[in-house]
Amino acid sequence: MSSAPIALSFNNVAFSYPHLKVLENVSFHFHVGEFIALVGPNGAGKSTLLKLVLGLEAPQSGTIRLLGENPRKSRALVGYVPQHTSYDPNFPISVLEVVRMGRVDASKRGEKAEQTEKALQALKQVELEHLAKRPYNALSGGQRRRVLVARALAAEPTMLILDEPAANLDKESEQRLYATLGKLKGSTTILIVTHDMREVSPLIDRVFCIDAHRDGKMGRTVVQHVLEEEAEGTRKRVRHDVEIPGDSCHFPREDV
Repeated sequence: MSSAPIALSFNNVAFSYPHLKVLENVSFHFHVGEFIALVGPNGAGKSTLLKLVLGLEAPQSGTIRLLGENPRKSRALVGYVPQHTSYDPNFPISVLEVVRMGRVDASKRGEKAEQTEKALQALKQVELEHLAKRPYNALSGGQRRRVLVARALAAEPTMLILDEPAANLDKESEQRLYATLGKLKGSTTILIVTHDMREVSPLIDRVFCIDAHRDGKMGRTVVQHVLEEEAEGTRKRVRHDVEIPGDSCHFPREDV
């Protein structure tokens, strides 16, 4: 069992939209400092689960605790990198100005000089400080994604959530992004939603899958699966045939 505090816990959570049951009897948790992957097919409810984590939706039943509090109270401690962002390519905004947006929360504003310093530190973490004055619209897709990670880091979050961060990136950009996340591993709790576990798997401590109930219930639940190292030892594969009980932190190696 991990001795670190629990970062996120769901306890018998259920959530439905009108005429559509999405999640039912969801119970899982993970700890501060862990690197977690959330996987599942399109339409399974991953986006809904993130809305619940961020306090944008509330469960009809069950409880959610984010960093020890109701998500609406603690979401200021979370840095969020969305899958899709829209922006006006003609709007004259620099990379540094985009990252400084991460400081807009009243509790993190500070003086302008402090905002700039925190933004530059975040850009350094993603190795893009040399592009601080570059127009945001002049960057490649992969660079823009890393700038959004920097924007989230500028808020000095306790936890970082990324929704499909490698979507539509070329191989080199994807590898640079995951190298950045690798440097954050251990110092920041990270939850990543992904379809493709191949490149990110070496970083993952645990993996949770949104899956259909086996007892015929309409909503989906969240199941933790075993991660098993592949032969070359650099990647891990998900053992979808081996589940870990919801109240467990680790799976005994001899039982795999």
